[in-house]
Amino acid sequence: MDREPLKVEVVAADRQVWAGDVVNIIARTTEGDIGILPGHEPLMAALVPCVVQIVTADGRGETLAIDGGFISVANDHVWILSQEAVMGDEVTMERAHREAAELRRLRDDGEISDEQEHRLHILHAQIRAGERVQSSSH
Repeated sequence: MDREPLKVEVVAADRQVWAGDVVNIIARTTEGDIGILPGHEPLMAALVPCVVQIVTADGRGETLAIDGGFISVANDHVWILSQEAVMGDEVTMERAHREAAELRRLRDDGEISDEQEHRLHILHAQIRAGERVQSSSH
């Protein structure tokens, strides 16, 4: 028997980034990667900066980058709450690569702050999300 799709909402501090009907979602928690399918048991978990991959009910793939946050699953409804979240096609690749290179230089010189290290992880997720969108559109 086919199950109804999941209702998913991805919310950043300043906006709802994405919402829709989903048959599969993959994100990375502090414990590792997690896949959510319709009928998943209730869950609340902390997320790390990562790429979130979504397969919509109509078979399209969506890719987002988040800076961490939380995922909540209950009654086939999934909420991803993150301070910062962007769709893969919203990532400005040149700017993300440039900023990441500067932060890697600071890290290599031993001058990186915890906040800058976190920003570097966010940029890596954004770059991966942007690359996935670019490779799927070719």
